[in-house]
Amino acid sequence: MQSRRLPPIPPGPTGRLPTINHINDVNEPFPTRDALQAATKSHSQGNFTISARKLPISKAGAIDHLTEKIGIPMPEMIFGDNIVSILHRPSKWYFEFNTPDALDAVDKTDKHMLKVAYARDWESTREGTTQNIKEVVKPYDWSYSTTYAGTVGVAGQQQPQQQQQYDGPSSSEAASSPIVPQFLPTDKKIPVELLKRRDPILFFDEVVLYESELDDNGISMYSAKVRVHQQRMLILCRLFMRLDNVVVRLRDTRIYVDFETDEVMREYTAKEAKFDDVKRKLAMSGRLPDDITVVLRNPNELDPLLDVVQHQTEALCLK
Repeated sequence: MQSRRLPPIPPGPTGRLPTINHINDVNEPFPTRDALQAATKSHSQGNFTISARKLPISKAGAIDHLTEKIGIPMPEMIFGDNIVSILHRPSKWYFEFNTPDALDAVDKTDKHMLKVAYARDWESTREGTTQNIKEVVKPYDWSYSTTYAGTVGVAGQQQPQQQQQYDGPSSSEAASSPIVPQFLPTDKKIPVELLKRRDPILFFDEVVLYESELDDNGISMYSAKVRVHQQRMLILCRLFMRLDNVVVRLRDTRIYVDFETDEVMREYTAKEAKFDDVKRKLAMSGRLPDDITVVLRNPNELDPLLDVVQHQTEALCLK
């Protein structure tokens, strides 16, 4: 089917469009419905409608609103109205990746807090000072290593969206709501070989949700890519976090849809390795220093060098 611009998927229980950005008059806190629709590309295939929305970086007022709502400082670049979503039209079930929920899944304690390479030496000479700082400043994971794996719901229902994240051995929320179809663990695997075929791409987009340079100590970026073929589609939503001289992380959520069976699969894979171990592997492969610097910015090349620390595959059928 031909791609076309359609109104964005109703992404909430009331059909209201959740937005935090403002792109018109400086006194207008949120984009108009027309502005949202103009920024949204949609494509219908089988029983599904796939949408991607891209708008500019959120402005100060919107960032302040999100900071207050979530309770942690925001990264430097927030694309608060960007979204990638799929809607199963017969059942009105939807799945989406959105910025507020992704940031809300960042750890708000010091349980997973990382330190830059030079912080240990600094703290060792200022133990009293750093303890006082910790008592005043609310701790949070400033690397923005979200465990977010998407939001599910049924369009038009008067119930909260269900933000899904992986922060432990259990990742199924099947018991949390008897109304919204839920993912359940499965032994099935996403058919990678079918996705490798050179089938025509009917719809493609790439959307960044947020990005931080971690105070010039690396990068943390959360983004989504979607591609649609005649019989199937794939969304890859990826957290790429590199804290220089400390750690490299990838957290991938893949959503696979079979348009013939209406089956949806979700695969979550978390990988990481020590920064020095990654550099050592690159050096042993014969890469020159300048080339190593380039590779450290490329998550696709870093992927095979990292260790799997968590993996889960789930599925649901909407027929």
